[in-house]
Parts: sequence; C-alpha cells; structure tokens
Amino acid sequence: MTYRVNNIGLWLDESDTLLASRAAEKLGLRASDLATVRVVRSVLDARKKGSPRYIHTVEVTLAPGVKPRQVPPDVGEVAPLPEAPPRVREPERWPLIVGTGPAGLFCALGLLERGVRSIVLERGKEVVPRRKDVARLMRDGSLDPESNMNFGEGGAGAYTDGKLSTRLNHPLVRKVIEAFAQYGAPDSILVDGKPHIGSDLLPGAVARLREALIAGGSQVLFEHRVEDLVYREGRVGGVRLTDGRVLESDRVVLTPGNSARDFYERFAKDGRVMVEAKPFAIGFRAEHPQTLINSIQYGSAAEHPRLPPADYKLAENLDVEGEVRGVYSFCMCPGGIVVPTPTEDGLQCTNGMSNSRRNARFANAGIVVSVSVADFEREGFRGPLAGLEFQRHWERKAYELGGGRFFAPAQTVTDYLAGRVKQDPGATSYRPGIIKADLNLLFPSALTASLKQALRRFDRKMHGFISDEAKLIGIESRTSSPVRVTRGDDLQSVSLKGLYPGGEGCGYAGGIVSSAIDGLRIAEQIAAELA
Repeated sequence: MTYRVNNIGLWLDESDTLLASRAAEKLGLRASDLATVRVVRSVLDARKKGSPRYIHTVEVTLAPGVKPRQVPPDVGEVAPLPEAPPRVREPERWPLIVGTGPAGLFCALGLLERGVRSIVLERGKEVVPRRKDVARLMRDGSLDPESNMNFGEGGAGAYTDGKLSTRLNHPLVRKVIEAFAQYGAPDSILVDGKPHIGSDLLPGAVARLREALIAGGSQVLFEHRVEDLVYREGRVGGVRLTDGRVLESDRVVLTPGNSARDFYERFAKDGRVMVEAKPFAIGFRAEHPQTLINSIQYGSAAEHPRLPPADYKLAENLDVEGEVRGVYSFCMCPGGIVVPTPTEDGLQCTNGMSNSRRNARFANAGIVVSVSVADFEREGFRGPLAGLEFQRHWERKAYELGGGRFFAPAQTVTDYLAGRVKQDPGATSYRPGIIKADLNLLFPSALTASLKQALRRFDRKMHGFISDEAKLIGIESRTSSPVRVTRGDDLQSVSLKGLYPGGEGCGYAGGIVSSAIDGLRIAEQIAAELA
C-alpha cells in the first residue's frame, strides 16, 4: 500500500533528508520502516515574513510486514491508477480541430488515445519559426497578423510563459502536467506547487507533442486559416479555408484562442452559430523591480539562495458606485518581461512572460478589474459582440496614447493615483518601448476608481507595492474571451450539431491547464458518441 503524507514542513536551512523521518513519524513509524519516499508536491509558504519554509507532500511505501500505527487526517491511501480507456471505432471522416493551442492539441491527443485520428488546422506557423515573428514585433513593432504572440502553434500560452498553476480541482489536471513533462518540460513541474515551464522551454514541449500526434497518424497543418464553416442540413459539414478548399467532416472542434475575432464576427453576422457577450477583465500590467517584490514578500530572508524570485497573488472585491467589482492580479511573472500581444494594427495590448530561470530584472503582473455586459451597454456597445467592441475601443485608445508602433503608454503608480503625469516611468522590460502618458484617460470612471482603490488596498497587504519604482503599462485586455460560443451539456453548439466550441477562445477556460482539460473533455465526448 502507498500512503500520501501531507503537510511536512522544512525550514530553508533544513535538509530534504528529514522528509523520511517526518513522514514516518506521522504514521507512528521509524524512517527505516519506509521502503520508498517520493516527493509529489512542494509549496513555498512565505506567509511568515523573514521565515519562509517549504511544505511537502510525499508518497511512501512501507517495508514488508510493516503497518502504520496511526493514520492522521492528513495521511491517505493512494488509489491505483485507472486503466487506459478503451479504443473506439474511427469515423470515416476524421474530426477537424481548429487551433493548436492547449485545447486543440490536447483534444487531438485525447482522441488519439481512444484510437481516433484527427486533422488539426492552424492559421499561424510552427512554434519555432513563429519565434522570429514574435521577435520582430518586439524589436520594431512589425506585426504579422497571422503569426504573433496569439496566433501560431501553441496558442497564446507558448510565448507567454507556460504557467500550469490552476484553481481547478479536476482529476485531469495531473494528466495535463504529466503530458507536458513527457514531451520535454522539466520534471520539476510534477512537484512544484506552482508549476511553470517558461517561454524558453515550452515551445520545445509543444513541438514534441505535435510530433507525437503526427507519429500516431493525425495530421497537423500550419498556415491553413479557416475562413468559414460548411453547413449540411442543420449540422456542421466541415470547414472552408481561405484558399477556397473545403475539408469535410461531421465533427469540428473549434478552439481558436481568445483573439479569434473573425470567427466571432462571422457567427454574429450570419446567426447560424449562437454567440453571446461574456464578461472579462481589463486593466494594466504592473511592473516592479524583482528585488523590491522579493523584499516585500520574504522580508529579511529575501537573499536566501534557496528562495525563488518572489511572486504575489492579490484580489479585492470592492463596492464602487453601488456595484461590486473584483480587482485582482493576473498572470504574475516573477523575473519576467512585459510583451506586446496585438493581433490587429492600431490596437495596443500587452501580457507578461518569463523564462524557466525567471532571472530577469523586473516582475510584472496584470492588475485588472472585472467588466460586465452592463459596462458594455453603458459605453454604447450592445449585442453578442458588445464585449469585443468594448475591448477594441480601449485597445485603440491605448494605441493612440502610446503614439503608435505598439509603443505602450505608461505611468508610475504614484502618478496614476495622483492623477498627474510628472515622473518618467523609468526603465522597463517592455519592447518596443514605453511612452509617458496619463493612464487616467483610459477606461470609464468606475473602472478607474476601482483600480485605484484596489491598488491602495494592495499596498496595505504588500507595503511598498505603491512606489515611484512601480509603473503601470497599458493595457491588459486579453484576459479571456469577450464572447462565448454557446454550447450544451453534450459540449456541442446549441445551434449547430457537430460543432464543439472549446477552450479559452470560445469562453470555456482560462489558462493553459483549464484549456487543455476542456480539449480532453471534448475528445472524451466525441469518443463516447463513437462508442
């Protein structure tokens, strides 16, 4: 029998060799009574400033004939791994999957595990050559609308970090993390409480996953942009590409990412696929010196060699002008950089990323406020694309405020709160560059009031968060899709059978892991139908 032993704490100066004795102690045994000890999770607890420690979860097996003398509440038996699901009959026309983000790739992987090959279509390039287009955008603001931070193999996550932490409590979380490790991500993600691959390593893992799909018989076609769906007597009949070719299938999985605005607009126009406006969040990228965040979070232990670059997670629910709004940090990148993420000329937006070592000079995170359908209507935007037009409106304003070429408007946090433009924002990781501007000119007054009130509260939790060294960079607007492609319990479009909208782009996930899980769920749904 294998036992999972939780909540084993080690101070920074304590050796990992103590894990066995402390795990045994919880079972009322000696370390010599354990046959094996394996760390399965390790989380840094930095709540006590100056005295952080690691909290470990280990799995242990006992020596022959040994039984635990006690089993406390934080110890449990490990269930055996489930058997692999059975293979199903393969349809004559393979499922088509639109998009090679995590939802699309994991849907293809899940189908292949059940014996079903698929054709995966991607408008952008393979992940490695895509890097050149990303570099050109960061160097001089040259945007390729088909190959950028959002479009191309791996989706938006490929070059914005590879964070695998999630709030989901789902049995498929482990499957996703293990798959990334299998395809070349560092084994540390199997243990880390906040698993992170890094923008330098994730592209390689994505490429190897794609190679495994091709080796299994599936097809992955790049620079194949889907222009429209094909309709056959009330259900999907395939897709039409921009070059006029038609690929036929009675099952189309739509996982295009949260910037696939052409799909949203087409569906809203012809009315055959139901879409609806969806709340999301909007705000800025906050950038601080990493040493400042380390000092705030770790206190006197900030320079300890066993501590990683510090991160943070902040959230407030505020009553502003009679309406409760959430303001929170998003996609926090310790030792990272701020990057441009536009997909259209004349629209400015940003995100953050960090490499596996997280050794850059600055830390950054989105500081965003939730926006609702009512907010869209107050700004004059209505209908299923109201959120999209609201998003575009402020991206256009940010572009104008930055002076063009995807330069970002920026302001020190202290100036933003004071409503002035006095100080130079200073050095930044953002390329092509920043322009000093008044960010108070962006967003409706209620959103600005919410962001300012939250920043002050964040500073109470992390004293020093408000600083002349801290800057806000505009804008963070692609936090999630502003549109949902409506689907039912069978994961198919409520208005078009055979169409499976999924992932972040269609409004059903937020981040790499949840998107991958949604893709796996769609694969299982299709397999169940074929069975």
